[in-house]
Amino acid sequence: MTKTTTQPVTPVVTPGPIASANADNSPLFGLDAAALAEFLSRLGEPAWRARQFTEAIYRQGVTEITEITTLPAALRQKLLAEGWRIDRPTIAQVFQAADGTERYLIECRPGEATTVESVWMPEGDGGEAGDKSENHEWRRATICVSSQVGCAMNCGFCLTARLGMQRDLTAGEIAGQVISVLARHAVEVGRDRVNLVFMGMGEPLANYDNFMAAVALLVREVGLSPQRMTVSTAGFVPGLERFAQEPDELRPRLAISLNAPNDALRDELMPINRKWPIAAIVEAVRKIPLRPHERISFEYVLLGGVNDQPQHAREVLALPIYAEIRPDEQQTVVGAIAEFLS
Repeated sequence: MTKTTTQPVTPVVTPGPIASANADNSPLFGLDAAALAEFLSRLGEPAWRARQFTEAIYRQGVTEITEITTLPAALRQKLLAEGWRIDRPTIAQVFQAADGTERYLIECRPGEATTVESVWMPEGDGGEAGDKSENHEWRRATICVSSQVGCAMNCGFCLTARLGMQRDLTAGEIAGQVISVLARHAVEVGRDRVNLVFMGMGEPLANYDNFMAAVALLVREVGLSPQRMTVSTAGFVPGLERFAQEPDELRPRLAISLNAPNDALRDELMPINRKWPIAAIVEAVRKIPLRPHERISFEYVLLGGVNDQPQHAREVLALPIYAEIRPDEQQTVVGAIAEFLS
């Protein structure tokens, strides 16, 4: 049962046992059409039934095998008798803010005490006028998604770092956060404007295979566009090198969590910098082939008295991250930093 509170409370993640999936009770949520076709073929079913299955659990939001009415009743009973379940991650608790933002504790595995956090951020800028989404209480929304339980990056300003690294989330557990939130807000994929940011708990590129498998599920089975997804990394260079090889039809946009203008300060704030300093990150980023009009973002959290002084702004301006920006865009950046310095 979902519990809702209207006060903006910071949830606490409670460690718990890691459940194992056995052959007789494995969750089916997280399998793509090809994997489901192979699974169903072993049961003597035609491959095309996989599309009925994916349509039900990824687009229609069905959470129980008995509710997939496009499947024969005999097949549904057989799956239940053998212990198979959908097991989509569920929203265990909701924290609501006055501006409509909602934070969720997501239970990834039934009976597991460990939860992760996802966030729904409604926002509209008037640009959606005429696309029929203005009838919603929100016009555009963003879902923030976690990729790991805990995190090994140990960034000094991040609460998740206090948990340490507990485990990677599976592709189904990552995609399931999105689908559960979409279902809660009755989002119509293809009509409603929803963006995804992989900026929750964990370092997505350190859980690369599961992260990209989740992206593939969301693109191919749910129908979301990778150009409405952004993945944020602390600068995990091996993951960036793999990311550069992804095809345009699957690769999300990229954001680098910078947070310091030089290696000395970044070493203190983000220990990963000691292994892959700013220059190594920039070198890896430059190998990523961008789509037309695509940009890579560099994120900078201002920490009072730590990285927010005028000299820090000047150093940011001197970083080798503006080389591909057009002169007029570079002036915009210069102007913004000059305004900060004033």
